[in-house]
Formats: sequence, C-alpha cells, structure tokens
Amino acid sequence: MARYFDVHPENPQPRSLSQAAEVVTAGGLLAYPTDSGYALGCQLGNRDGLSRIRALRQLDDGHHFTLVCSEFAQLGQYVQMDNDVFRAVKAATPDAYTFILKATREAPKVMLHPKKKTVGVRVPKHTTALELLKVLGEPLVSSTLILPGQTEPMTEGWLVNEELGNQVDAVLDSGDCGLEPTTVIDLSEDEPVIIRVGAGDPGPFEP
Repeated sequence: MARYFDVHPENPQPRSLSQAAEVVTAGGLLAYPTDSGYALGCQLGNRDGLSRIRALRQLDDGHHFTLVCSEFAQLGQYVQMDNDVFRAVKAATPDAYTFILKATREAPKVMLHPKKKTVGVRVPKHTTALELLKVLGEPLVSSTLILPGQTEPMTEGWLVNEELGNQVDAVLDSGDCGLEPTTVIDLSEDEPVIIRVGAGDPGPFEP
C-alpha cells in the first residue's frame, strides 16, 4: 500500500513533506494535490515513473507530460520562450494553466513529445504543492490524475489512496484541491492554440 501523508492545507508539516519528497527521489510515484485536481508526479528522468503514469492513465506516446515548477524563474531552464511568450506566460503564472513549449536540452528527453520535442510546464497556485516542490529543489514530472474513462481529475486524497493505493508509492493529502484541470495552451508555434479549456481563463490567449 502507498504511504499516506495527511498535512495541514496552510502550514503543511515539513517532516511529512520531506518524507514525500524522499519517496520521489528514491524513484517512487507520488499522487499530490494542486489547484487543478490531483496529479501524479515522479522525479526528472525517472523512466519507470513515466511508464507507470502512462499505464495508470492509459496514455499513448503523444501525451504531453508537464514539468511542475515552484516558480516562473525555473521555466527558462527547460523551455524556449521568445519575448512575447515570456511576457504572456509570466503574466499568467502562477495559476491553473499548462503551457506547451519547445524544450531545451535540459528537459529530460524521455518526457518530450516524440515528434514535436515539446513539453508542458506550469507553476501551481497551491500551498502544499509549492512547499513540496521547494523541498525537492527541482520540478516534478507530472500528469493530471484523470482516470481512464473520466474527464475530471480526482480531488480527494483519501479516495486516491483508497482506489490507487496499490498503484502509487505515496499519497500527499492536504484536504484542499481544485476541482477543474488546467487550461492547456500550446505556445510552441507562431499562434497560441487552446488545447483544453479548464480552470484558467483562456481569454488572454484567444485570437
């Protein structure tokens, strides 16, 4: 069964966050809360973790994994942004958006779109997720926890633990969680393309 960490939503206990981070750095798969539902996360370059996410969610090779970062300043290491994109993404960060961008050489090749060489990036607006990322000191490779056949993400930590406790290594529960997935915007080409409308307002990126 997964290890279960129940933390305070406003002041998550450092010990629990450190233990959850240790699961990730040891190669484990973590379910954790964000401002747009639960996500599955593993360490950068963790091929087995990515394979487990693909299997759990029944994803194909064209799925865009996301680097969930603690702050906007981290994004430039992993994705390419010209001045216009830089300003647009910065203005919408942190919030419930995922941006698809061309990857730099620093982004793990195993998580890139096989043809486009793109990757998703986002900065959540969620206390527990941000504190976890600070403890880790690096982004989490993530995918929204939407089960096969469903259209909305899981939002209750106890239910994630009950249903997926045999398929993940740890569940981090802080009680509070967004109910809608992120709005996904592809900024890898000349014009923005709205891939999915979710919690983030797509208005600033519409033609």
